[in-house]
Amino acid sequence: MSRRKKILVTLLLVFLPVAFFLGTICIGRYYVSLTDVFLSLWQGITGHSSGLSPETTAVVLKIRLPRAFLGAIVGASLGASGAAFQGLFRNPLVSGGILGVSSGAGFGAALAIIIFNNVFLTPVFAFFFGILAVILSYFAGRIDNTSPAITLVLGGVIIQSIFSALLSLLKYVSDTATQLPAITFWLMGSLASTKTTDMFLSSIPMFLGLLGMLAMRYRLNVLSMGDREARTLGINVVGNKLFIIAFATLATAGAVCVSGVIGWIGLIIPHIGRMLVGNDNKWLIPASMSLGACFVIFCDTICRSITGGEIPLGIMTALIGGPFFIYLLKKTKGRSW
Repeated sequence: MSRRKKILVTLLLVFLPVAFFLGTICIGRYYVSLTDVFLSLWQGITGHSSGLSPETTAVVLKIRLPRAFLGAIVGASLGASGAAFQGLFRNPLVSGGILGVSSGAGFGAALAIIIFNNVFLTPVFAFFFGILAVILSYFAGRIDNTSPAITLVLGGVIIQSIFSALLSLLKYVSDTATQLPAITFWLMGSLASTKTTDMFLSSIPMFLGLLGMLAMRYRLNVLSMGDREARTLGINVVGNKLFIIAFATLATAGAVCVSGVIGWIGLIIPHIGRMLVGNDNKWLIPASMSLGACFVIFCDTICRSITGGEIPLGIMTALIGGPFFIYLLKKTKGRSW
């Protein structure tokens, strides 16, 4: 990219998420002006009264602020993970759940709902089984102490199928009055039940995963050239693959465990990023983080504002992401792939 384009893209990727973040706090059935948002934030930081009504302050600080923050980091995690996996496997059709993390997390959440019916244990079980699914996928695709990309993907498909079958079994034996609706709603994805504690706890693995992917994005450029070329350049292929998979999985599992299964983000966001910054992961990973955060915030704002009830986030991302992916396919004709 030219120097001028780099500056424009950098400014866009920095300020666009901030604009979406502030905008979603203002928008809703209880409208809050931008001035009141800043006054509420000032009151939350300093503890001094802002002169606003308690309702306005509560809406901003206790409901919309945690939800907007969580939506931003969930979108950033899923977008960056999708870009990392697409670069690592050299496949434009993979996403963050390619190694079974989404199906494993869904099974873990359903298991917690059926056995414990505990709000706190549901994300814990989802996170644990999401990580476990990726570990099993890695060993399932390991051949002769190596892990070629194609066998890793096949291992992920196998583990996905197993956990999907186990999830179907849990849905079959669950209580149709209470447990089955809870499982179904969780699988649709939502940020409706976001709490401040969820925001801080789930942010830890997502932040670690994002920082790791940012640090490894230069190595990812070399790995995306192929294993033989990477070894020629002195790269430890197996070790670096493991680190990238671990960081991307950590970010994805942290996102899925708190928001449920949200599709399409890890698939379409990297393609939009490539249209802006190209295939260089030095720029693509940060671009996917920024665009993913904007996309989830945008979809979540529509979900909670368009009707009197609330549309599950996974439904909205699919309704927007599917047609938009067709548009990307027609526009780029696969050139950026």
